[in-house]
Amino acid sequence: MTPMHLGQTSALPSSPEDAVLDYVPNPRRGRPYLVRFTAPEFTSLCPVTAQPDFAHLVIDYAPGETIVESKSLKLFLGAFRNHQAFHEDCTVGIGERLFAEMRPLWLRIGGYWYPRGGMPIDVFWQSGTPPEGLWLPSQDVPGYRGRG
Repeated sequence: MTPMHLGQTSALPSSPEDAVLDYVPNPRRGRPYLVRFTAPEFTSLCPVTAQPDFAHLVIDYAPGETIVESKSLKLFLGAFRNHQAFHEDCTVGIGERLFAEMRPLWLRIGGYWYPRGGMPIDVFWQSGTPPEGLWLPSQDVPGYRGRG
């Protein structure tokens, strides 16, 4: 489980499918705790118009045997910059890939997409019921309110 990105020069992957996520042993196995990643400047492309779409992503997970290495996660998320997919596909696909590869106790993702065409779209996915006793803070991303 040696990370391939940490401490190395790494190029942005050409696509999310080409991105390699690194996982390292969980240093606190056996106790439920929450890890949160926020990506307030996530971008992808509309699959119809190829126009850019922007989102604020919040990824929460309770680690199992491994944790995701943050540099590889940043490269994975950056690989969506030229990827054409609907908001729902991007958000749920990120959550499902992390859950399948990392096998955390629990994972949720909130995709708060900025409006294009006048309508924001928020997409949420979680792997199931959170572990008992896990503290779940609110994601605290306010809904889009326009200019006021």
